[in-house]
Amino acid sequence: MGAFQSVPNEHDFQELADKTGFSLEQIRNLHKRFKQLSHNEDTLRREDFNTISDLSCNPIRAQIIEAFFDKRNFHQDAEGSVQEIGFEEFLTVMSHFRPPELNMTEERREAVRREKLRFLFNMHDTDNDGTITLEEYRHVVEELLSRSGTIEKETAKAIADAAMLEVASITMGHMEPDEFYEGITFDHFLKILNGVEIESKMHIRFLNVDTTTMSCHK
Repeated sequence: MGAFQSVPNEHDFQELADKTGFSLEQIRNLHKRFKQLSHNEDTLRREDFNTISDLSCNPIRAQIIEAFFDKRNFHQDAEGSVQEIGFEEFLTVMSHFRPPELNMTEERREAVRREKLRFLFNMHDTDNDGTITLEEYRHVVEELLSRSGTIEKETAKAIADAAMLEVASITMGHMEPDEFYEGITFDHFLKILNGVEIESKMHIRFLNVDTTTMSCHK
């Protein structure tokens, strides 16, 4: 669990700012939201998210909640999940939904994009086997398109269905008759979404916090 307890000091906040890209003011505000959500405890559990009305209608609500407890989102090469998280873990996951900085180098922007895509992939790779199914991929595409704000939900669904069929033809069309289709790997996921702008579409809103407004101001 995170090492930061009930009243983190300014040094703790600065460490978190350096790690996540949030400003000190944003971290203070998120800490207040964390304490509200945890009922003033030092850790959050899954059931604490059940009272968030903004998440209740989100079609991937379960995946979003589980992402906060997925060890892969805290430590590289980690597996499994935890039963509760501290503020540091909460902030780390929230940072994946934050829009990228405006003045990043191309190399840094590509690294951030890869991190966000890995996070998105992990959300749908629920059994941690390194692959997602075609249906899960269709759901990812539909969600990204729906969040663009310029495409109707039914249109997004139709495009997602077509995208799923295209991936199926690409990934399965060159298979031998005795080969078994294992799903979409992360490397293939990167290639499929090449050119799709996802950085600003990965956002959530709850507890009066909208991550679309949380670009870095340090």
